[in-house]
Amino acid sequence: MNRFISLAFSLFLLPSTNTMAATKTIKLKVIETSDVHGHFFPYDFMEKKAIKGTLVRANTYINKERVKYGDNLLLIDNGDILQGQPCVYWSNFVMPDDENLSATVINYMRYDAETVGNHDIEPGHAVYDKWIREVRCPLLGANIVKEEYKNGKADPKSIYSGIKPYSVHYKDGVKIVVIGMLTPAIPNWLNKSIWEGIEFEEMVSCAKKWIKYIQEQERPDLIFGLFHSGKDGGIVTEEYEENATAAVAREVPGFDIIFFGHDHQVHNEWITNKEGKEVLIIDPSCYVKNVADAEIELTYTNGHLTKKDIKGKIVDVTDEDIDQEMLSYFQPKIDEIKNYVDRKIGCFENSIYTRESFFGNSAFIDLIHNLQLQISKADVSFNAPLSFNAVINAGDVTQGDMFKLYRFENLLFVLRMTGEEIRKHLEFSYDMWVNTMTSPDDHALKLNQDSKEDQQRTGFQNYTFNFDSACGIDYEVDLTKPDGQKVRILQMSDGKPFDEKKWYKVVMNSYRANGGGELLTRGAGIPKDSLESRVLFNTEKDQRYYLTEEIMRIGTVNPQPNHNWHFVPEEWVKPALERDRKLLFGK
Repeated sequence: MNRFISLAFSLFLLPSTNTMAATKTIKLKVIETSDVHGHFFPYDFMEKKAIKGTLVRANTYINKERVKYGDNLLLIDNGDILQGQPCVYWSNFVMPDDENLSATVINYMRYDAETVGNHDIEPGHAVYDKWIREVRCPLLGANIVKEEYKNGKADPKSIYSGIKPYSVHYKDGVKIVVIGMLTPAIPNWLNKSIWEGIEFEEMVSCAKKWIKYIQEQERPDLIFGLFHSGKDGGIVTEEYEENATAAVAREVPGFDIIFFGHDHQVHNEWITNKEGKEVLIIDPSCYVKNVADAEIELTYTNGHLTKKDIKGKIVDVTDEDIDQEMLSYFQPKIDEIKNYVDRKIGCFENSIYTRESFFGNSAFIDLIHNLQLQISKADVSFNAPLSFNAVINAGDVTQGDMFKLYRFENLLFVLRMTGEEIRKHLEFSYDMWVNTMTSPDDHALKLNQDSKEDQQRTGFQNYTFNFDSACGIDYEVDLTKPDGQKVRILQMSDGKPFDEKKWYKVVMNSYRANGGGELLTRGAGIPKDSLESRVLFNTEKDQRYYLTEEIMRIGTVNPQPNHNWHFVPEEWVKPALERDRKLLFGK
């Protein structure tokens, strides 16, 4: 009888014990911006008009979410904030002694963490070293290591000065670690003087060592990636992948979410890692038209994390109201920037359009070609369109227009190249640019309808900033020939013979001169480690500065196409190009 009573009493207590188990649910919100490129304010300083998106609209959305979530909101940015709109150039180079505008914006918006992007390295040590000191939230880059540190261990002392491999955040008792990394492809784009003293480690192996370190040393509840590296694709070598987010998600268990960017595309998807667990990877694209938004619900039972519910969404912020308080705070700076970009530097007798550069010679691209040759005294110039559909109208040309003429702060380089290397370089360019036509009904250009929303391809199969044409030589591009055999160089543009065995001085931007786009390496066949020995000259200041100085010297410019190259056979190509033009730009 006593045994029965004892058992009954135990059964009576069992539900009561389960009911008393301490269960706690915590809701968190994470918001990511990425590839802001100076789009802070609701004004395009290049086009001199109001724009949607931008951080002053995103901040309205962020503040509404702060009301809902309070301190349980984590705000993160994924880099590429130091180059783009003229306001950041003005801050980086015109007013370098003031606090960097990008740092002021990051601090004002109370970001919790910021990853360094490749365009944050490109302005050079003087700019980004100062910016690093001024930003008050942790600046992240686990694969940005000191040049002398090559033992491969996860050691915080190995990271470049002022940058951290990861940051730790506590939200309602939840311990969160954010690991930052950026694409390791920087040495293929930028001259070593810009990143001197730094190495960029391959991302998968770097993630493996830091995940292990964090799991052992920090024991967090959540681990996020904040990667300035696209999903996949881009440059792939034996040493690294440019866009490695998907590879890290698959190969490195431990991440709950990877927030990423760099490829200027929207992504919101789940990847199954090699342990069979799903990882959310999410990317809001560029220019603050969207933010990436993750809602996380954690369940704790008796103090142990027993369930994670993660949802990701892309939020369009272009129609959010402007944060008037933020706008008022920055209005004095906005007024100064407008005064800078409205400064007249010259006059154009006719309008120029980047869109024309995809179909043959264009006044826009050839103006840059001609100025590059005048400035450098080189024999041949390489140049590609850096914008899809920019226009500089006839009439007064302002400083703001110069950011449309040349978008990035590349330096100007002159390299020694043989005639054969020049031709192979161009072959590689046009192979990315145009089709091999087998009938008059084929496309002339290599198009891809799925890439129309990709800000770097805009309807093309490949990146348009790698579509190099040349000046200083006369040549034709035969679209009926196979890849590698399309370009026939006829002569130098001054009438002298072109010799494939002769050495020539070739001017180009620093991105191309350091192997960007692989036109010099895979195309011309110049080994990457010998590019530096080919350099005859490079400028100290950015290319836009010298283009501006040259236009100011000339005063009134009459930009015209050089007509030094063309597509053939014309009876096939001309109608095909018109069809492709309509697909890209409409009627």
